[in-house]
Amino acid sequence: MSAEGALDLTQANDGGVYFVDAADFDALAAAAKEGNLYVCRADLAGCLDKGELLRRLATALKLPAGFGQNWDALVDSLRDLGWLHGVGHALLLDHANDLRQAAGKDFDTLLAILHESASFAIGQNRPFFAFLSLPEHPIALPTHG
Repeated sequence: MSAEGALDLTQANDGGVYFVDAADFDALAAAAKEGNLYVCRADLAGCLDKGELLRRLATALKLPAGFGQNWDALVDSLRDLGWLHGVGHALLLDHANDLRQAAGKDFDTLLAILHESASFAIGQNRPFFAFLSLPEHPIALPTHG
């Protein structure tokens, strides 16, 4: 049983995109692993454009060499993460503010893709969480009660 106020990462319906403080990443990664979710971490420090973002995500997600390096390929990949073993997936994207400040449109597109991927996963009853660290967003996770 989870502590009061804690997000249950095994519940597919809780899946989604969350803005958190980077200091919470280790606890989130531990909770995800405890729930048998595959954890992908990507550091976006100095990530200033779509090309660099897609390269870093391809590495973190262990995407095949033929990954298309475009938004559609990212959507397709996030819908089918079967090569990453686990009952679900947790993406931890550190320093997301660098991308947001340098390329706001690319940041917004990434958020839309992550939201769509989470909705798709909910439809499959598969937990999918994306945690982005932003300096002005302390952890604010949903509670169950």
